[in-house]
Amino acid sequence: MLTLSVSLHHYLILAAVLFGIGLFGVLTKRNAVAVLICVELMLNAININLLAFNKYITPGDFIGQIFAIFVITVAAAEVGVGLAIIIAIYRNKLSVNLDEFDWLKW
Repeated sequence: MLTLSVSLHHYLILAAVLFGIGLFGVLTKRNAVAVLICVELMLNAININLLAFNKYITPGDFIGQIFAIFVITVAAAEVGVGLAIIIAIYRNKLSVNLDEFDWLKW
């Protein structure tokens, strides 16, 4: 019987792939809601790293879990504020396309 062991490298590769997908989405998407989703994907990749390092470097401590909860809290606040801003802009512009957000341009 074949046993599979998951090492730290596997977690780091998974987190790097998720972060890369999120970064690609942030840089290429034009919809503001899709950009927020991609930022959340990047934050989840960071959480995977925190938990993986906690599991393999300091398995007895809960430092990685505490930091992950911190990141989840910041992500929830970011989504709340971001969606509120997007809804406010949508009411004025009737669009969530990032190319049309030119209020700060001279």
